[in-house]
Amino acid sequence: MSFAFRVGASTVSKIVRETACIMWDVLQPIHMPTPTKETFVQASSEFQELWNFPNCIGCIYGKHVRIMCPPHSGTLFFNYKKYYSIVLLAICDAKYRFLVIDVGGFGKQSDGATFNSSEFYHLLKSKKIYIPANACLPGTDVNMPFVFLADEAFPLSAHVLTPYSSENLNVEKCIFNKRHSRVRKSIECTFGILNSNWRLLSKCIETSHETADYLIKAVCILQNTIIDKEGFERHLTEVETDQPKNIQVPRRPRQRGRQSSDALHIRNTFTIYFKENPIHFPNY
Repeated sequence: MSFAFRVGASTVSKIVRETACIMWDVLQPIHMPTPTKETFVQASSEFQELWNFPNCIGCIYGKHVRIMCPPHSGTLFFNYKKYYSIVLLAICDAKYRFLVIDVGGFGKQSDGATFNSSEFYHLLKSKKIYIPANACLPGTDVNMPFVFLADEAFPLSAHVLTPYSSENLNVEKCIFNKRHSRVRKSIECTFGILNSNWRLLSKCIETSHETADYLIKAVCILQNTIIDKEGFERHLTEVETDQPKNIQVPRRPRQRGRQSSDALHIRNTFTIYFKENPIHFPNY
């Protein structure tokens, strides 16, 4: 860009950073506002309608974005895939929009650690973001909390539902994992669309990590803006394929800690519900 527009490299860097920052500041309140109860109720309705998964209010995913090694950072940004990165942690809805993003987590952190240190998590724990009150699963009087879905890299909790370990699965647990994996295609498609539209994320971002944060936020808010303006229907073909597309493989296994009895009970209740209320789709 410096050569194309005949301006200094430092000037280009400043313009790009300021533009990305302004885009976020202007568009974020419109196209990615802080979620409210109404936001989550709407998200739950869409997940039930489009993915047949009740009481789901979002899917969580972490993507490592390659960057240059920041000066004097040691191994903070060096991830398990053996390159330097920052983490884009995101929660999406059923229509490939980002509900929440958190950018800048150290590459060496696990997805669970990044989530636990995110602003959203702290707002959630301090009850400054309110999740709707429990609701009955469709067709039953079983009262259940609203949950986020995440893969095995995240810890199971009362509001974060993860799949069963692949070891010694019975039929009921296999059904649960299949339903869980099917819904998580929404976040995989969300990142797939992001990578397809913005090649920035497919290569090393050769700026300071602070500027990289702004650039990543800018492309995420642009995706929401486009979907809000054009609708998500043109991306529906990505949903029709039954096999999930893995955007970040292999995943780093999470360190297993003690899982709360409440979290285990919630997952078990969903497991029973899915066994008694099956759905039919290819290869299921």
